[in-house]
Amino acid sequence: MHLDQIIAPSNAFADGFNIHPDYCVVFSKRFPRPGTGGANARDFAFLRSVTSQIPKITLPGPGYIHYRAGRANISRSVYPDLDRFWSDLVDCYVKELRSLADVGCTHLQLDETSLVKLGDERVRAILRDRGDDWSDLLDRYIEAMNAIAAQAPPGMTLAVHICRSQNPNWQANASYGPIAEKIFNALKFNVYFLEYDNPNADSFEPLRLVPPGKPVVLGLISTRVAEIEDINYLKRRVEEASRYIPLAQLAIGPQCGFPTNLTEGVHLTSEIQRAKLAVVTAATREIWSEGGDPGAD
Repeated sequence: MHLDQIIAPSNAFADGFNIHPDYCVVFSKRFPRPGTGGANARDFAFLRSVTSQIPKITLPGPGYIHYRAGRANISRSVYPDLDRFWSDLVDCYVKELRSLADVGCTHLQLDETSLVKLGDERVRAILRDRGDDWSDLLDRYIEAMNAIAAQAPPGMTLAVHICRSQNPNWQANASYGPIAEKIFNALKFNVYFLEYDNPNADSFEPLRLVPPGKPVVLGLISTRVAEIEDINYLKRRVEEASRYIPLAQLAIGPQCGFPTNLTEGVHLTSEIQRAKLAVVTAATREIWSEGGDPGAD
């Protein structure tokens, strides 16, 4: 397996993956030659060469490879035992992290679209019908992510974006509450990016379970609409969240990457994107200056 192929174009066959818009088929296992790196490392090296800031790269999380179709799309001839599948998948990620570290990557984010959906009753019914228990999958996905984190290169900060999905058919109709205890306490990642730009996310109450020292980025800036968020609105939302978690552990940002707006049929121009990021910067300075914690800026 090679993570370059996980983000390949739809229906492209390469290195053991057949990528469809809604699921991934694993039909063989093949690893890149040691020391060759891959497209992600090359992309990061380019990004690092054109900015003086600390760049971050995002990879799809391991749960995505299994979640959409489960056992049905993992070859039984290649993987009669799913434990070996997970072991190989973790090894694939570890190799990818090392290749990224070799070109200077110190901040890596996994985009997990499956985790919050496990709290949705509609999803639980679908999983039951195919023979999966949502709670078992939550434990399995966290175990895989922790295995990756345990072998991450020294000095690499690991973040997880718990995505609610852009496609309305796959939007999680559940809060973070059903998964909060395990996600915030069992998952050994450094930073959490959560989407709070729509009513499905519900209240900030689950943030009370976040342990001290773990930062949470509130996704309050929407990449789905062209309207520029009001700073006073952002300040009110952060104040609400700070009732459950110390202000020093909070930050704000877009709920997801800007390219995702294309799935909604909404085109955010580069000017709109810059304006939204400018609001993030301005609001951050005001909120954390007033809160007395300049380190959170």
